[in-house]
Amino acid sequence: MLSQAEMSDRWQIQQLLVDYSTAIDTRNFDDLDAVFTGDAYIDYRAMGGIDGHYPQVKAWLAEVLPNFAGYAHMLGLPSIRVDGDTATARTFCFNPMVFASKSPETPPTMLLGLWYDDDFVRTADGWRMSRRVETKCFEKLP
Repeated sequence: MLSQAEMSDRWQIQQLLVDYSTAIDTRNFDDLDAVFTGDAYIDYRAMGGIDGHYPQVKAWLAEVLPNFAGYAHMLGLPSIRVDGDTATARTFCFNPMVFASKSPETPPTMLLGLWYDDDFVRTADGWRMSRRVETKCFEKLP
């Protein structure tokens, strides 16, 4: 049986996953500062992106994502494992991304299915993501 502390830890980590998706989907990239550690490693290469440390990847997201007319994250239930002040999670994500198009009636849409493999660390400010790696499940290009 899970202790109250572990249930709280899992809930806080799950909320970080939601906060990440909300920040990306609403294009409020500064909100990611409350999700990641300052030195977090992020690897988006499996889905055609870059890898690097958080500040570099945050700048890349702010540059690249405005090229899409819209996108959204639909997350599956995360599998979270807490071990003291560290944790891991694996979460499925379905991510349709609509390209900007001159024909608004039929904008091309890319459908992405991926796993987020994440590491977390407890900090003085609460749980933060210290590592995020995307693992490709599928993609359907327009």
